[in-house]
Amino acid sequence: MSAPTRTRASAEETPGPAVAPRRRGRNLMEVPVVARIMRSRLYPGVFQVLVAAVFGLVAYQLLVGPDRAHDNAGTALMWVLWWPVIPIVFVVLGRFWCAVCPFGWLSDQVQKLVGVNRPVPLFLKRYGIWIIDAQFILITWADHVWGIVESPWGSGVLLLLLTTAVIVSGAFFQRRTFCRYLCFLGGLSGNYARTGMVELRANQDICRTCTSRAACYNGTDKVAGCPLFTFPRTMDTNANCNLCANCIKACPNDALELRVRKPTSELWFIRTPRIEESFLAMAIMGIVIIQNLTMLEVWGTFLAWIGATTGITSPSAIFTIAFTVAVAAPVGMLVLASQVASRGNLETVKLNFARFGYALIPLDVAGHIAHNLFHLLAEGKSVAFTVMGLFGGAPSDESAALLDTGTIQILQYLVLALGLAGSIYAARRIAHSRYRTEARRRVTLVPMTALIVVLGALNVWMFALPMAHRM
Repeated sequence: MSAPTRTRASAEETPGPAVAPRRRGRNLMEVPVVARIMRSRLYPGVFQVLVAAVFGLVAYQLLVGPDRAHDNAGTALMWVLWWPVIPIVFVVLGRFWCAVCPFGWLSDQVQKLVGVNRPVPLFLKRYGIWIIDAQFILITWADHVWGIVESPWGSGVLLLLLTTAVIVSGAFFQRRTFCRYLCFLGGLSGNYARTGMVELRANQDICRTCTSRAACYNGTDKVAGCPLFTFPRTMDTNANCNLCANCIKACPNDALELRVRKPTSELWFIRTPRIEESFLAMAIMGIVIIQNLTMLEVWGTFLAWIGATTGITSPSAIFTIAFTVAVAAPVGMLVLASQVASRGNLETVKLNFARFGYALIPLDVAGHIAHNLFHLLAEGKSVAFTVMGLFGGAPSDESAALLDTGTIQILQYLVLALGLAGSIYAARRIAHSRYRTEARRRVTLVPMTALIVVLGALNVWMFALPMAHRM
């Protein structure tokens, strides 16, 4: 762990007074074993060591292992196991992955050895989320154009590029600047973590009398400050908390609580909606759609139609057109719904877009999990096969499926149903908390609910069709 960076909380990091108290869930810090773990100097280091070991194996296999994805343990561990499981972790534990991520640990070590601890550039504070949006779209596009997922070497190069960015960021800037402002997975986890079932929050009754000069944010001589530049006392979102427990260890008053809460409940109380975060939610929806479509037979027909209609012969150019349409469609649909709603709720289109984009996050998460359930459950045994191969295991002709296709589809539909219900309910709660009259609520909810239902139905249609395998 890097030495504490004694930077005082700025106005940006302490955005106004603490949020009004809501009904609190159970405080897990009252459970002795949880409290001991969170306060232990071994947490999260033990998890970081284990994850770093697996990460090292994955990176080695991707770069020097078998050229075929089907035979490469790194590809199986990364894309068949880790990528499908990670959104489930976000829903259950928020950004916990970011506390044990090898990139975060690497940034800490670089900063400790050669870091100059410069302040985060204002440009990154203002536009970091847009950079994350662009990265997520670009990486997905590059995957389909250059076959990153299907190529162990391509996946390895992606990891090397990310590692280089982490090292440069850790060498120049304070704390985990890369994780907060530049990591595309951090942006995804920040959005998804809002649906998480666990939250870390400060007890305001204790904080009001605190004289420790924000030890929870600045750290102490023994504990580093918050790596994601978040002031726990005013924190009202999971988006920038990775449950590293630094604030718990640094607080002299035991004011930090780890609470269980209703999934998605954070979405109902966002004080300052940001258009770039809602844009990311809609862009991710488009990316999930494109990921599904490219695994269907109808995709080839669609690309052929674009080529015949436009006269374009370049496969990359044709795909880029289809990709742009798929990613832009959900964004455009939310703009349209926001325009319809603005005629009756007297809000601007921009504000409607920013506010109700968050309501789509549950369906986002559900679509992402449902898509990856196919890879995990239809190809899950490939992880065991390829890892056993590292230790001399013989190749297996056995099916890699953990469950049959019908069972997988039922599970996908159940996940989608939960996401659909979560998004509709979130939109309803946002509207009811924002507008006092039933008329304004109704004119807002009709177009927003229609948008959610259409996107949900599109996902159901795609999951009903046969999909291609990754491994």
